[in-house]
Amino acid sequence: MASMSDMSKKKISEADIENWLNNQMRKIGGLSRKWVSPGNPGVPDRIYILPGGKIYFVELKTETGKFSKLQKWQLAELKRMGCRIRKVKGMEQAKELIEEFKHEIQSA
Repeated sequence: MASMSDMSKKKISEADIENWLNNQMRKIGGLSRKWVSPGNPGVPDRIYILPGGKIYFVELKTETGKFSKLQKWQLAELKRMGCRIRKVKGMEQAKELIEEFKHEIQSA
């Protein structure tokens, strides 16, 4: 796993962001699950489960990545069902998400 200083020297890939988030989730006591749903393209990349049972569906992109219409639709469907969803673009938003998760855990 590359350090944050190593990451700043190169273009950060979606996989780098995902790996960093997964590591951070472990550190704060959460779980990270890859969502693979055959026959349902466009589902979010990750399901993050926090202590206390809060579940988030998260779609990850690089700073310049674009959400497809299908990904937007899948997220909207989950939101319509009352699920917690997040869209993360780039490392800054990934850091913000971890801070949000830390706050959620402290508030539980």
